[in-house]
Amino acid sequence: MKVYFDNAATTSLDPEVLEAMLPYMKEHYGNPSSIHSYGRQTRSAIDNARRSIAGHLKVSPGEIFFTSGGTEANNMALQSGVNSLGIKNIISSKLEHHAVLHTLNFLERQGNLKVHWVNLKENGAIDLVHLDQLLADNEEVLVSLMYGNNEIGNLLDIQKVGELCSKHGARFHSDTVQAVGHYNLDFQSFKLDMASASAHKFHGPKSCGFLYINGENPIGPFIHGGAQERNMRGGTENVYGIIGMAKALDIALENLEKDQAYVKELKLYAISELKNNIEDLQFNGESEGDSLYTILSISLPVTDRREMLLFNLDIAGIAVSGGSACSSGVPEDSHVLTGIGADMDRPSVRISFSKLNTKAEVDYFVKTLVDVLM
Repeated sequence: MKVYFDNAATTSLDPEVLEAMLPYMKEHYGNPSSIHSYGRQTRSAIDNARRSIAGHLKVSPGEIFFTSGGTEANNMALQSGVNSLGIKNIISSKLEHHAVLHTLNFLERQGNLKVHWVNLKENGAIDLVHLDQLLADNEEVLVSLMYGNNEIGNLLDIQKVGELCSKHGARFHSDTVQAVGHYNLDFQSFKLDMASASAHKFHGPKSCGFLYINGENPIGPFIHGGAQERNMRGGTENVYGIIGMAKALDIALENLEKDQAYVKELKLYAISELKNNIEDLQFNGESEGDSLYTILSISLPVTDRREMLLFNLDIAGIAVSGGSACSSGVPEDSHVLTGIGADMDRPSVRISFSKLNTKAEVDYFVKTLVDVLM
């Protein structure tokens, strides 16, 4: 049996999305910057996609800028935001995605700003009292906090953070990569200045995302070299990726209530089965409670099979993520788990669900995991 429980890393491409993309991969190949009919056709398709995405998020089409994905969107928000908005202080958390953390480290090394780390509660939740104090103590501030944590599923009280930023006159950026396509979001009501998203997290194509920039923020380009994206991102647009992303978001939000209920039930079933079959099981962060309904992070009993755990699950046909980051090919302890004080002697597994998973897959995973731990 093959089981894919790594949907927080990437989701499968929806067949309807592929069908929407194919004409722009084969017949409609004009450069959107060209003035002839071929170019006008693809330009119109991009404009329609922008309007569709903006409508879902309750923002203006002119506030959506297409990127190569969430990493570029985060870099664009932070680097262009700092350069254009006169930011001198950034407030963030040590549980952010590396696309944010590494960018903040880079910016601070330039010597033009100071990064302040907000305190975390024991479960990894943001200490809003400390955030309020940091905002009161600093000027020319940008806050960058993710809406849904990609490893432990913790959800930010984004409404409250937006209100605090507004109260202190600070800018607010949120990495919403794990939330877009999984919730009905209203970026304006959250008082967001910028928000990042990536298509392949909601059954769209890889290498396509967007950055929302509130129209009141005069931000300059991140990639120079052309007038694309209204002079904000040089380079020929990823036409079929943009078409696919808009279609994927359409599908996700059209079926949101049904899919949410199904995946939530699947997650609760997994929690119950894991508890019933594994002694001394723990859950990382708020994973078991009020968290992203797509993510469950478990901490297993100490075992001498820790290093081979994911390998053995993979041999059994099960794809999950562990408590280590291997993006460079060299495993290292997860900065998120260490950041919440997790016992790194206990192996951790992140299970991330989609609408395509089943209870039979959960049963197979739990049985296999028990066998591997014995």
